[in-house]
Amino acid sequence: MSGHSKWANIKHKKAKTDAKKGKVFTKLVKEVMVAAKGGADPSGNPRLRLAIEKAKAENLPADNIERAIKKGAGELDNVVYEEGTYEGYGPAGVAVLVNFMTDNRNRTASEVRHAFTKSGGSLGQSGSVSYMFEKRGLFTFDMGAVSEEKLMEAALEAGAEDVTPNQDDNVFEVYTDPTEFHKVKTSFDSSGLKYSQADITMVPKNSVKVEGKAAKQVLNLLEELEDLDDVQTVYANFDISAEEMAEMA
Repeated sequence: MSGHSKWANIKHKKAKTDAKKGKVFTKLVKEVMVAAKGGADPSGNPRLRLAIEKAKAENLPADNIERAIKKGAGELDNVVYEEGTYEGYGPAGVAVLVNFMTDNRNRTASEVRHAFTKSGGSLGQSGSVSYMFEKRGLFTFDMGAVSEEKLMEAALEAGAEDVTPNQDDNVFEVYTDPTEFHKVKTSFDSSGLKYSQADITMVPKNSVKVEGKAAKQVLNLLEELEDLDDVQTVYANFDISAEEMAEMA
């Protein structure tokens, strides 16, 4: 998990000053729109509630969020987005999951396939790598902001499954069952504990050690994929040392 976790943290920090902020906003709007298909009231739609929280965390204007909700709920004329997942292998046999939202599936498939091929990977069949991941809720807390003992007590009381120190990133990782994510989040919010990230993610069950040229190719593939307008999230099961990751970041 360490490599992918490290990459996720780098992305999270970059997003705050990314020159491609407009692209980040576009992805957030899509997520809100698709989530709103399940109901325009966030109190009864956990996916929409999380999408709104993520959008607000990235400073997406409230008007944009409201318009996206109305479009997704069918209250305004809108482009219809479909969502899905592509699966494939990157360099060194790294498993990759690509979640997308698109109004043109043929375009998306072509762009994703090109990104894999360009970086020395290959697009696979449905189910080829998804079994290597499991959906889990994830919170991260800066080690300097809370003691492990206090966090462990609060996390277990909230219903979390596990608290894991991540020394490479200087954070504690708190894992939950996806169905308990919002309950745990509400508990953390009310307790005053400040997490640096909160999301429902796909966690690799095992990792593939990569280094040198292969490591660079893997990171290039992730960047290529995440730069595509139709791609929402990318998950991979690589493990790259903290030193090598820092050099390439």
